[in-house]
Amino acid sequence: MYPDDLKYSKNHTWVRVADDEGTIGITHYAQESLGDIVYVDVPEEEDDVEAGEEIAEVESTKATSSVISPVGGMVIEVNEDIEDSPDTINSDPYGDGWIVRVKVSDSSDLKHLLNAADYQKFVEEESE
Repeated sequence: MYPDDLKYSKNHTWVRVADDEGTIGITHYAQESLGDIVYVDVPEEEDDVEAGEEIAEVESTKATSSVISPVGGMVIEVNEDIEDSPDTINSDPYGDGWIVRVKVSDSSDLKHLLNAADYQKFVEEESE
């Protein structure tokens, strides 16, 4: 349920880093909690983002929720497909449902994130 090649935040976002680029999305747990996602407000390319700050907003049939960036950097790509089909986040949160790609400015941000096993444990404890 939580891929091992990702790092997770306690804000229910994930990042997959390759070289100095990070792909960011929300976790299965987050999309399941939100319900059917109907709209995503994404940043502009070249926007600067900080770890721990809002990078996007996701609106579902239940609520509107901020997407908190797990890493800082500059937005280099926005997933335009989710603007047209936001429900892709529900069906494929770790694949086609990614939200943005950033050029990571400080790799030390990754030290504060959880691996898949620790995130799973965090979610289980939070759900109790």
